[in-house]
Amino acid sequence: MSSSNNSDLMDLTFKSIIDAVPCYILIQDKDYNILFANHKLRNDFGDDIINLTCYSVLKGSNNVCVICPVRETFEDKKIHISEETLLLPDGTVLETIVYSAPLFDAMGNVKVCIKLLVNVGIIKDTHRELVTLGQSITLLSHDIKNILEGLQGGAYVVDEGIKDKDMELSNRGWDIVKKNIAEITGITQNILYSAKERKPRMRLTSPMEIARRTGRLFAEKASLMGIQLLLQLNPKVPQIKLDSTGISRMLGNLIWNSLQACDADAEKSKHIVYVRMDFYDKYHLMYEVEDNAGGMEGKIKQNLFKEFFSSKGDSGTGLGLMVVERITRNHHGKIEVLTKRGQGSLFRIIFRLDNQKLELK
Repeated sequence: MSSSNNSDLMDLTFKSIIDAVPCYILIQDKDYNILFANHKLRNDFGDDIINLTCYSVLKGSNNVCVICPVRETFEDKKIHISEETLLLPDGTVLETIVYSAPLFDAMGNVKVCIKLLVNVGIIKDTHRELVTLGQSITLLSHDIKNILEGLQGGAYVVDEGIKDKDMELSNRGWDIVKKNIAEITGITQNILYSAKERKPRMRLTSPMEIARRTGRLFAEKASLMGIQLLLQLNPKVPQIKLDSTGISRMLGNLIWNSLQACDADAEKSKHIVYVRMDFYDKYHLMYEVEDNAGGMEGKIKQNLFKEFFSSKGDSGTGLGLMVVERITRNHHGKIEVLTKRGQGSLFRIIFRLDNQKLELK
Protein backbone atom coordinates (compact mmCIF):
# COMPACT_ATOMS: atom_id res chain seq x y z
CA MET A 1 0.00 0.00 0.00
CA SER A 2 1.41 3.43 -0.91
CA SER A 3 2.28 6.10 1.66
CA SER A 4 -0.52 8.23 0.16
CA ASN A 5 -3.08 5.51 0.83
CA ASN A 6 -1.70 5.08 4.37
CA SER A 7 -2.11 8.80 4.96
CA ASP A 8 -5.69 8.75 3.69
CA LEU A 9 -6.46 5.77 5.92
CA MET A 10 -4.97 7.51 8.96
CA ASP A 11 -6.98 10.67 8.26
CA LEU A 12 -10.15 8.60 7.93
CA THR A 13 -9.40 6.68 11.13
CA PHE A 14 -8.71 9.81 13.20
CA LYS A 15 -11.86 11.53 11.88
CA SER A 16 -13.94 8.45 12.70
CA ILE A 17 -12.55 8.36 16.24
CA ILE A 18 -13.18 12.06 16.83
CA ASP A 19 -16.75 11.82 15.50
CA ALA A 20 -17.41 8.67 17.55
CA VAL A 21 -16.36 10.27 20.86
CA PRO A 22 -19.53 10.91 22.97
CA CYS A 23 -18.50 14.44 23.96
CA TYR A 24 -17.97 17.80 22.25
CA ILE A 25 -14.63 18.49 20.51
CA LEU A 26 -13.79 21.76 18.78
CA ILE A 27 -10.76 23.70 17.61
CA GLN A 28 -10.68 27.49 18.05
CA ASP A 29 -8.43 30.39 17.14
CA LYS A 30 -7.40 33.16 19.54
CA ASP A 31 -10.51 35.17 18.60
CA TYR A 32 -12.69 32.29 19.87
CA ASN A 33 -13.89 31.38 16.37
CA ILE A 34 -14.77 27.71 15.83
CA LEU A 35 -12.54 26.24 13.11
CA PHE A 36 -13.53 22.59 13.57
CA ALA A 37 -16.38 20.79 15.36
CA ASN A 38 -16.91 17.06 15.71
CA HIS A 39 -20.11 15.30 14.67
CA LYS A 40 -21.77 15.41 18.11
CA LEU A 41 -21.24 19.15 18.44
CA ARG A 42 -22.60 19.84 14.94
CA ASN A 43 -25.52 17.47 15.53
CA ASP A 44 -26.56 19.26 18.75
CA PHE A 45 -25.77 22.88 17.81
CA GLY A 46 -26.09 22.85 14.00
CA ASP A 47 -23.88 22.41 10.93
CA ASP A 48 -23.50 26.16 10.40
CA ILE A 49 -21.40 26.88 13.49
CA ILE A 50 -17.99 26.99 11.76
CA ASN A 51 -16.39 30.49 11.96
CA LEU A 52 -18.85 31.52 14.68
CA THR A 53 -17.60 32.32 18.20
CA CYS A 54 -17.87 29.62 20.83
CA TYR A 55 -19.70 31.86 23.29
CA SER A 56 -22.42 32.71 20.74
CA VAL A 57 -22.88 29.05 19.79
CA LEU A 58 -22.54 27.34 23.18
CA LYS A 59 -23.93 30.06 25.46
CA GLY A 60 -26.21 32.11 23.22
CA SER A 61 -24.23 35.16 24.37
CA ASN A 62 -22.71 38.19 22.66
CA ASN A 63 -19.91 38.49 25.20
CA VAL A 64 -16.74 36.54 25.91
CA CYS A 65 -17.00 34.42 29.06
CA VAL A 66 -15.48 35.92 32.21
CA ILE A 67 -13.74 32.61 32.97
CA CYS A 68 -12.36 31.21 29.73
CA PRO A 69 -9.94 28.26 29.62
CA VAL A 70 -9.21 28.93 25.93
CA ARG A 71 -7.99 32.46 26.68
CA GLU A 72 -5.81 31.14 29.49
CA THR A 73 -4.35 28.44 27.22
CA PHE A 74 -3.37 31.02 24.58
CA GLU A 75 -1.79 33.16 27.31
CA ASP A 76 0.33 30.58 29.14
CA LYS A 77 0.46 27.65 26.66
CA LYS A 78 -0.88 25.24 29.31
CA ILE A 79 -3.85 22.91 29.68
CA HIS A 80 -6.76 24.43 31.62
CA ILE A 81 -9.90 22.92 33.12
CA SER A 82 -13.15 24.63 34.09
CA GLU A 83 -16.87 24.05 34.48
CA GLU A 84 -19.30 25.57 32.01
CA THR A 85 -23.06 25.63 31.49
CA LEU A 86 -24.11 25.26 27.86
CA LEU A 87 -27.43 26.21 26.29
CA LEU A 88 -28.71 23.95 23.50
CA PRO A 89 -30.84 25.53 20.73
CA ASP A 90 -33.95 23.81 22.15
CA GLY A 91 -33.39 25.48 25.54
CA THR A 92 -31.87 22.45 27.29
CA VAL A 93 -29.16 23.37 29.80
CA LEU A 94 -26.06 21.16 30.04
CA GLU A 95 -23.45 21.15 32.81
CA THR A 96 -20.00 20.33 31.44
CA ILE A 97 -16.37 19.95 32.41
CA VAL A 98 -14.15 21.76 29.87
CA TYR A 99 -10.56 20.92 28.95
CA SER A 100 -8.55 23.27 26.72
CA ALA A 101 -5.12 22.36 25.32
CA PRO A 102 -2.69 24.17 23.01
CA LEU A 103 -1.72 23.08 19.49
CA PHE A 104 1.67 24.59 18.54
CA ASP A 105 3.16 25.77 15.26
CA ALA A 106 6.74 25.09 14.18
CA MET A 107 8.00 28.07 16.23
CA GLY A 108 6.43 26.81 19.46
CA ASN A 109 3.65 29.37 19.51
CA VAL A 110 0.04 28.43 20.22
CA LYS A 111 -1.58 28.38 16.80
CA VAL A 112 -5.01 27.08 17.80
CA CYS A 113 -6.64 25.59 20.87
CA ILE A 114 -8.45 22.27 21.06
CA LYS A 115 -11.35 22.15 23.52
CA LEU A 116 -13.10 19.08 24.94
CA LEU A 117 -16.47 19.43 26.73
CA VAL A 118 -17.86 16.51 28.74
CA ASN A 119 -21.48 16.46 29.92
CA VAL A 120 -21.46 15.82 33.70
CA GLY A 121 -25.06 16.81 34.37
CA ILE A 122 -26.19 13.22 35.02
CA ILE A 123 -23.30 12.67 37.47
CA LYS A 124 -24.09 15.93 39.27
CA ASP A 125 -27.80 15.10 39.43
CA THR A 126 -26.98 11.70 40.94
CA HIS A 127 -24.65 13.33 43.45
CA ARG A 128 -27.32 15.86 44.44
CA GLU A 129 -29.88 13.08 44.83
CA LEU A 130 -27.55 11.08 47.09
CA VAL A 131 -26.76 14.16 49.19
CA THR A 132 -30.46 14.97 49.51
CA LEU A 133 -31.25 11.37 50.44
CA GLY A 134 -28.54 11.39 53.12
CA GLN A 135 -29.75 14.71 54.54
CA SER A 136 -33.35 13.48 54.48
CA ILE A 137 -32.53 10.31 56.43
CA THR A 138 -30.44 12.26 58.95
CA LEU A 139 -33.21 14.80 59.54
CA LEU A 140 -35.90 12.13 59.79
CA SER A 141 -34.03 9.58 61.90
CA HIS A 142 -35.63 10.86 65.13
CA ASP A 143 -39.15 10.73 63.63
CA ILE A 144 -38.53 7.24 62.24
CA LYS A 145 -37.29 6.06 65.65
CA ASN A 146 -40.48 7.35 67.31
CA ILE A 147 -42.65 5.66 64.67
CA LEU A 148 -40.85 2.33 65.10
CA GLU A 149 -41.33 2.58 68.86
CA GLY A 150 -45.02 3.30 68.22
CA LEU A 151 -45.26 0.20 66.01
CA GLN A 152 -43.63 -1.91 68.70
CA GLY A 153 -45.99 -0.50 71.33
CA GLY A 154 -49.05 -1.13 69.16
CA ALA A 155 -47.92 -4.66 68.37
CA TYR A 156 -47.46 -5.33 72.11
CA VAL A 157 -51.01 -4.14 72.83
CA VAL A 158 -52.37 -6.37 70.04
CA ASP A 159 -50.46 -9.37 71.45
CA GLU A 160 -51.80 -8.72 74.96
CA GLY A 161 -55.33 -8.45 73.62
CA ILE A 162 -54.99 -11.75 71.77
CA LYS A 163 -53.45 -13.41 74.82
CA ASP A 164 -56.30 -12.20 77.07
CA LYS A 165 -58.91 -12.72 74.34
CA ASP A 166 -59.76 -9.03 74.71
CA MET A 167 -60.91 -7.87 71.25
CA GLU A 168 -61.34 -4.26 72.37
CA LEU A 169 -57.72 -4.12 73.56
CA SER A 170 -56.52 -5.72 70.31
CA ASN A 171 -58.47 -3.18 68.27
CA ARG A 172 -56.88 -0.30 70.20
CA GLY A 173 -53.46 -1.76 69.55
CA TRP A 174 -54.22 -2.27 65.88
CA ASP A 175 -55.33 1.39 65.58
CA ILE A 176 -51.92 2.41 66.96
CA VAL A 177 -50.17 0.15 64.43
CA LYS A 178 -52.21 1.53 61.51
CA LYS A 179 -51.52 5.12 62.54
CA ASN A 180 -47.77 4.55 62.66
CA ILE A 181 -47.78 2.64 59.36
CA ALA A 182 -49.49 5.64 57.74
CA GLU A 183 -46.90 7.99 59.27
CA ILE A 184 -43.88 6.03 58.06
CA THR A 185 -45.48 5.58 54.62
CA GLY A 186 -45.85 9.34 54.28
CA ILE A 187 -42.27 9.96 55.38
CA THR A 188 -40.92 7.34 52.98
CA GLN A 189 -42.84 8.79 50.04
CA ASN A 190 -41.55 12.28 50.79
CA ILE A 191 -37.98 10.98 50.95
CA LEU A 192 -38.39 9.25 47.59
CA TYR A 193 -39.95 12.31 45.94
CA SER A 194 -37.37 14.73 47.37
CA ALA A 195 -34.27 12.61 46.77
CA LYS A 196 -34.83 11.73 43.12
CA GLU A 197 -36.33 13.50 40.14
CA ARG A 198 -39.11 11.25 38.85
CA LYS A 199 -40.91 11.50 35.55
CA PRO A 200 -44.64 11.71 36.32
CA ARG A 201 -46.82 8.85 35.08
CA MET A 202 -49.47 10.83 33.27
CA ARG A 203 -52.87 9.20 32.90
CA LEU A 204 -56.28 10.63 32.00
CA THR A 205 -57.95 11.05 35.38
CA SER A 206 -60.46 13.14 37.33
CA PRO A 207 -58.86 16.01 39.31
CA MET A 208 -61.92 16.00 41.57
CA GLU A 209 -61.60 12.30 42.37
CA ILE A 210 -57.94 12.73 43.40
CA ALA A 211 -58.90 15.54 45.78
CA ARG A 212 -61.84 13.58 47.18
CA ARG A 213 -59.74 10.47 47.90
CA THR A 214 -56.90 12.48 49.41
CA GLY A 215 -59.21 14.55 51.60
CA ARG A 216 -60.87 11.41 52.97
CA LEU A 217 -57.47 10.08 54.06
CA PHE A 218 -57.16 13.01 56.46
CA ALA A 219 -60.76 13.15 57.68
CA GLU A 220 -60.23 11.04 60.80
CA LYS A 221 -56.92 12.70 61.64
CA ALA A 222 -58.51 16.17 61.39
CA SER A 223 -61.40 15.07 63.58
CA LEU A 224 -59.05 13.77 66.27
CA MET A 225 -57.20 17.10 66.21
CA GLY A 226 -60.49 18.98 66.61
CA ILE A 227 -60.19 20.60 63.18
CA GLN A 228 -63.00 20.79 60.64
CA LEU A 229 -61.89 19.56 57.19
CA LEU A 230 -64.19 20.72 54.39
CA LEU A 231 -64.01 19.54 50.77
CA GLN A 232 -65.34 21.92 48.12
CA LEU A 233 -64.95 20.14 44.79
CA ASN A 234 -66.43 21.02 41.41
CA PRO A 235 -67.51 17.85 39.50
CA LYS A 236 -67.71 19.81 36.23
CA VAL A 237 -63.93 20.10 35.90
CA PRO A 238 -63.05 17.66 33.09
CA GLN A 239 -60.53 14.85 33.18
CA ILE A 240 -56.95 15.70 32.23
CA LYS A 241 -53.67 13.82 32.20
CA LEU A 242 -52.13 13.84 35.69
CA ASP A 243 -49.87 11.66 37.78
CA SER A 244 -52.57 10.81 40.33
CA THR A 245 -50.05 9.45 42.87
CA GLY A 246 -48.00 12.63 42.68
CA ILE A 247 -50.99 14.98 42.87
CA SER A 248 -52.34 13.03 45.85
CA ARG A 249 -48.96 13.35 47.59
CA MET A 250 -48.88 17.07 46.79
CA LEU A 251 -52.37 17.63 48.24
CA GLY A 252 -51.67 15.39 51.22
CA ASN A 253 -48.59 17.41 52.14
CA LEU A 254 -50.52 20.69 51.87
CA ILE A 255 -53.43 19.36 53.95
CA TRP A 256 -51.14 18.00 56.64
CA ASN A 257 -49.19 21.27 56.66
CA SER A 258 -52.43 23.19 57.27
CA LEU A 259 -53.62 20.77 59.95
CA GLN A 260 -50.31 21.19 61.78
CA ALA A 261 -50.54 24.98 61.46
CA CYS A 262 -54.04 24.92 62.97
CA ASP A 263 -52.93 22.57 65.74
CA ALA A 264 -50.11 24.95 66.67
CA ASP A 265 -52.37 28.02 66.69
CA ALA A 266 -53.62 28.68 70.22
CA GLU A 267 -55.27 32.01 69.38
CA LYS A 268 -58.49 30.57 67.94
CA SER A 269 -60.97 28.15 69.47
CA LYS A 270 -62.20 26.84 66.12
CA HIS A 271 -60.05 25.83 63.15
CA ILE A 272 -61.09 24.95 59.60
CA VAL A 273 -59.11 23.60 56.66
CA TYR A 274 -60.65 23.91 53.19
CA VAL A 275 -59.67 21.66 50.29
CA ARG A 276 -60.93 23.01 46.97
CA MET A 277 -60.77 21.87 43.35
CA ASP A 278 -62.35 24.11 40.72
CA PHE A 279 -61.81 26.07 37.51
CA TYR A 280 -59.27 28.87 37.88
CA ASP A 281 -60.44 30.27 34.56
CA LYS A 282 -61.59 28.71 31.29
CA TYR A 283 -58.06 27.52 30.48
CA HIS A 284 -56.90 26.36 33.92
CA LEU A 285 -57.92 24.32 36.94
CA MET A 286 -56.77 24.89 40.51
CA TYR A 287 -56.33 23.05 43.76
CA GLU A 288 -56.51 25.10 46.95
CA VAL A 289 -55.76 24.25 50.55
CA GLU A 290 -56.68 27.03 52.96
CA ASP A 291 -56.55 27.25 56.76
CA ASN A 292 -57.50 29.85 59.35
CA ALA A 293 -54.39 29.32 61.47
CA GLY A 294 -51.85 31.98 62.42
CA GLY A 295 -50.51 32.77 58.94
CA MET A 296 -46.86 33.34 58.04
CA GLU A 297 -44.36 36.17 58.10
CA GLY A 298 -42.88 37.40 54.82
CA LYS A 299 -39.46 35.85 55.42
CA ILE A 300 -40.99 32.41 56.01
CA LYS A 301 -43.10 32.71 52.86
CA GLN A 302 -40.03 33.55 50.75
CA ASN A 303 -38.18 30.41 51.90
CA LEU A 304 -41.08 27.94 51.94
CA PHE A 305 -40.00 25.78 49.01
CA LYS A 306 -36.26 25.73 49.65
CA GLU A 307 -34.65 22.40 50.48
CA PHE A 308 -35.05 21.42 54.15
CA PHE A 309 -36.47 24.80 55.18
CA SER A 310 -39.04 24.45 57.95
CA SER A 311 -40.92 26.99 60.02
CA LYS A 312 -41.69 24.34 62.65
CA GLY A 313 -38.27 24.19 64.30
CA ASP A 314 -37.25 20.71 65.43
CA SER A 315 -40.69 19.29 64.59
CA GLY A 316 -40.35 19.96 60.86
CA THR A 317 -38.03 18.67 58.14
CA GLY A 318 -38.91 20.95 55.23
CA LEU A 319 -39.47 17.96 52.95
CA GLY A 320 -43.24 18.34 52.58
CA LEU A 321 -43.36 21.65 50.73
CA MET A 322 -40.20 20.84 48.79
CA VAL A 323 -42.06 17.81 47.43
CA VAL A 324 -45.09 19.99 46.64
CA GLU A 325 -42.88 22.32 44.59
CA ARG A 326 -41.23 19.44 42.74
CA ILE A 327 -44.50 17.70 41.82
CA THR A 328 -46.03 21.00 40.67
CA ARG A 329 -42.97 21.74 38.54
CA ASN A 330 -43.04 18.26 37.01
CA HIS A 331 -46.65 18.91 35.95
CA HIS A 332 -45.71 22.33 34.48
CA GLY A 333 -47.88 24.01 37.09
CA LYS A 334 -47.67 27.14 39.19
CA ILE A 335 -47.87 27.74 42.95
CA GLU A 336 -49.42 30.80 44.58
CA VAL A 337 -49.24 31.42 48.32
CA LEU A 338 -51.47 33.95 50.06
CA THR A 339 -51.03 34.50 53.78
CA LYS A 340 -51.83 37.07 56.42
CA ARG A 341 -50.53 37.06 59.95
CA GLY A 342 -53.27 36.06 62.37
CA GLN A 343 -55.75 35.10 59.64
CA GLY A 344 -54.35 32.04 57.90
CA SER A 345 -52.76 30.83 54.68
CA LEU A 346 -53.91 29.66 51.25
CA PHE A 347 -51.87 27.49 48.89
CA ARG A 348 -53.10 27.47 45.30
CA ILE A 349 -51.76 25.09 42.62
CA ILE A 350 -52.71 25.94 39.03
CA PHE A 351 -52.55 23.59 36.02
CA ARG A 352 -53.56 24.12 32.42
CA LEU A 353 -56.57 22.09 31.33
CA ASP A 354 -54.73 21.12 28.13
CA ASN A 355 -51.59 20.01 30.02
CA GLN A 356 -49.47 22.67 28.33
CA LYS A 357 -46.67 24.38 30.23
CA LEU A 358 -47.56 27.42 32.32
CA GLU A 359 -45.43 30.55 32.12
CA LEU A 360 -44.10 30.85 35.67
CA LYS A 361 -43.78 34.35 37.07
